[in-house]
Amino acid sequence: MAWLSITFELDPAQAELLSDALLEAGAESVSLESTSNDPATLEPGTRMRVVALTRAGTEPAALIAAAATIAAIAPPAFSVTPLEEQDWVRRSQAQFGPIRVAERLWIVPSWHSPPDPKAIVVRLDPGLAFGTGSHISTRLVLENLERKLQGGERVLDYGCGSGILAVVAGKLGAGEITATDIDPQALATTAANAADNGVTLNVVAPESLLPGTFDLVLANILAGPLIELEPLLAARTRAGGRIVLSGILETQAADVAAAYARDFDAVVLAAEEGWALVGGARR
Repeated sequence: MAWLSITFELDPAQAELLSDALLEAGAESVSLESTSNDPATLEPGTRMRVVALTRAGTEPAALIAAAATIAAIAPPAFSVTPLEEQDWVRRSQAQFGPIRVAERLWIVPSWHSPPDPKAIVVRLDPGLAFGTGSHISTRLVLENLERKLQGGERVLDYGCGSGILAVVAGKLGAGEITATDIDPQALATTAANAADNGVTLNVVAPESLLPGTFDLVLANILAGPLIELEPLLAARTRAGGRIVLSGILETQAADVAAAYARDFDAVVLAAEEGWALVGGARR
C-alpha cells in the first residue's frame, strides 16, 4: 500500500494544535520535531516541523483544510511526498522511541526494550487513534495521574483515543475503568492496547455508557468541545470526585475553567510549553 507524507512548519503552539486536529481529521500518524539546532530548547522564533502520514488517495489540501478548521487556525503551506509501505513503517518506527512521561512511567513501543526495569511500562504503538504519550497535553494528564491517583478509583476516560489515559490509570491501580469515544477505531485501538498491557477496561460508545458517576473523569480533547461537554461530564462526576481536562492551550485555560466553575472548583492545575491542564473537585 502507498502512503503520503505531508510536511509543513509552524510555531510550536500552532504545530501541536494542528497535529491533534490532523489525527482527528483522519491522518494515520503525526510527528513533530524542532527546526532548532538544539531540539531540547524552544528559543523565540523556533519553528516546529510537522509530518503527517496518510493513505494514498487522500486529498492533502482537504485534510489540511479540515484540520485547520478544527484547530481554528489558517491552513499552512505544505509539501507532499509519496511513500511505499516499507518506507512508512521504517519512518514511523524511527520517529517513536521510549518516552518517559513521569517519574516512574514510560511509554514504550513494541519494537523497543523498556529502558528501566523498575519503571511502570505501558506498551503502546503509534496507530490510527490519537495518543502516544509524546504530546505535552497527554503528558500533563499522565503526570497528574502518577501524582494524584490513590488506587481503587472508578475512572472514566472520555474521548479515549488510543486509550493511553485509561491504560495508565489501570497500571497505577485504579479500580473500575471505563473508556469511551465517538470513533469506532479509537474503541478498537483502546481495547487492543488494554489487552496488550494486561489492563481490564469497559470500552463502550458514549451512547452505551451505563448510568452512574465516577471518582475521576479524564478528557483530553480540545477546548471548544470540552466547554460544550461540561454538563455531560459534570453529571458523570460524583460529588467530591475530580475532573482532569487537557488538550487546552494556555490562552484557552481561563475560558475552560470558567465553564467548569459552575459545578467544580476548577483551576489551572499545570501549564507547560503553551499547554494547560484544568481540573478540580465536583461540588
